[in-house]
Amino acid sequence: MAKTGQPQFGGLHFWVRDLNATLAFYRAIGLEPGEPDNDDFLSFDVHDGMSFAFGTYGLTHQYDPAFEPPMDGAKGAAALQFTLATRAAVDELYERLMSAGYASHLAPIDAFWRARYCEVADPDGNVVGFHGRD
Repeated sequence: MAKTGQPQFGGLHFWVRDLNATLAFYRAIGLEPGEPDNDDFLSFDVHDGMSFAFGTYGLTHQYDPAFEPPMDGAKGAAALQFTLATRAAVDELYERLMSAGYASHLAPIDAFWRARYCEVADPDGNVVGFHGRD
């Protein structure tokens, strides 16, 4: 339990160019974000009160007029990480995402930490990593 006044992590919010394209990617990896009430924002729970939220650049400009979208092609300094049930599941998901036209960031490898691992870019260039162990 957190001490009074101590921040508690609640989730991740991503600025996105196209909410529908972003939701399609996260559905393709197996998340169930639901349907947005509008074309600018969606938040959904992923685990134990943690949430993902996606807000468009236009929405962000409404509360932060100085907001500047990330530069096209710029790699972020962080990566989302998901755990899959098996090593083979990493390869299967990677191939499914490549077939759907998403961009590879790192093809599946046998990583030094004894997991199968790959990275794919979501529609806004955020790096999303997938680990699997048997």
